[in-house]
Amino acid sequence: MPKGFPTTVPDDGLTTRQRRNRPLLIVHTGEMKGKSTAAFGLALRAWNQGWPVGVFQFVKSAKWKVGEEAAFRALGRVHEHSGEGAPVEWHKMGEGWSWIQRERLDEDADRSARDAREGWAQIKRDLAAEKFGCYVLDEFTYPMTWGWVEVAEVIETLADRPGHQHVIITGRGADPALIQAADLVVEMTKIKHPMDAGQKGQRGIEW
Repeated sequence: MPKGFPTTVPDDGLTTRQRRNRPLLIVHTGEMKGKSTAAFGLALRAWNQGWPVGVFQFVKSAKWKVGEEAAFRALGRVHEHSGEGAPVEWHKMGEGWSWIQRERLDEDADRSARDAREGWAQIKRDLAAEKFGCYVLDEFTYPMTWGWVEVAEVIETLADRPGHQHVIITGRGADPALIQAADLVVEMTKIKHPMDAGQKGQRGIEW
């Protein structure tokens, strides 16, 4: 894709504008770090375009405070006070999703599996309502890998989503069917990492 131009133009009956503005399903997978970081970079662009941003973190603990969360919550406040950018919502599975009562989650022994299903159910509702212009489903590959959420249902739901809603899914081991369904797939491959030399993760780089 030299200089941003496609190498082929399909005979699909769409105009250049229609094809260019088609909402994308994006997958960031692979063993190397940077999958979520790249997704949040796209979300930052979405915010700048005035597209509401919804982040759903499926694995990271509520105690794990990532720098992107603080930054996007601040951007949400900027929008509230100035109208610049767009609304931002950030939800974390580890603390119990914000739209349900914690007591309901405690009823099940397999709380993580139920949490994941609750999160996916809310995403489906938001997609149907066209609530966000950009969704970051952070580490969503894992609930699919573990069988908590059906891959086929995810693919069908995302294929049928209405309006102009971009969806970014991150995590290792993306299912081949999800990769096939996606419009853009990036695989993060490690060439070199400071941990190879015994260096632990550091502030500002890993979080």
